[in-house]
Amino acid sequence: MTDEAPRIDSTRPSIARVYDYLLGGKDNYAVDREIGDVFKRDLPGSVAIAFANRAALTRAIRQIATTTGIRQFVDLGSGLPTADNVHQVAQRHAPDSRVVYVDTDPQVLVHGRALLEENDRTRFVMADVRDPRAVRHHVDTTSLIDFDRPVAVIFSAILHHVNDDEDPAGIVRYWSEQVPSGSHFFLSHFRSGGNEETREAERVLQQTFGRGRWRTDEELAALLDGLEILEPGIVPAPLWRPESVDTPWGSGEERELTVWEHLIAAGLARKP
Repeated sequence: MTDEAPRIDSTRPSIARVYDYLLGGKDNYAVDREIGDVFKRDLPGSVAIAFANRAALTRAIRQIATTTGIRQFVDLGSGLPTADNVHQVAQRHAPDSRVVYVDTDPQVLVHGRALLEENDRTRFVMADVRDPRAVRHHVDTTSLIDFDRPVAVIFSAILHHVNDDEDPAGIVRYWSEQVPSGSHFFLSHFRSGGNEETREAERVLQQTFGRGRWRTDEELAALLDGLEILEPGIVPAPLWRPESVDTPWGSGEERELTVWEHLIAAGLARKP
């Protein structure tokens, strides 16, 4: 590793640590729990967004590892390690899978480096997803990822933290230009419901972090412009290739989603 970890600031909330708290993790501080409790207390049911997103990510990594020949992953805005991290899921099905994790949070860096001690097919790059060139050309990326072979690029719950004026579509386009045909792109993102829940959740995030953007289905599809969006398209995350409803990917009783479960979308795309 070539980066020096900056000091962890426990007095300011962190998106990664708030997310960790909502998922039931322990790598967070009082200031993070205060923000998380706003969602738990004032927006009851909203924690379902975090769990639905994580479950969809797990299914997507398994899908890529078991149905394609892709064995290298770049997880942008990876957040704090939790159960079933990308490398754990991928390597469970394809042991030779290699994963580069990317985040700016210093606490994520500490935990990411701990991962390296137990797994020589992972790297952690401390960089901002809004500077994709820095990620792409980082020594720890180039030492692990062969960009002449297909790559899975993971945008799990990260582009909704990139504001419109920061060109999220341009970030996706950059990565699409860097990888060969057959590469896959997983996207999960806050999905606008045009309702009070959407407006209040967006207000909380913007007020706290100055970012957090809910986008429509059309806006989400535009982020993947030029890529082939695979079935079932961009849909609420619990409906993306679920295991518990009657679809080609699973069987069981279909249930009604909560309003919050409709507010996180997922999709998988392929570079033609």
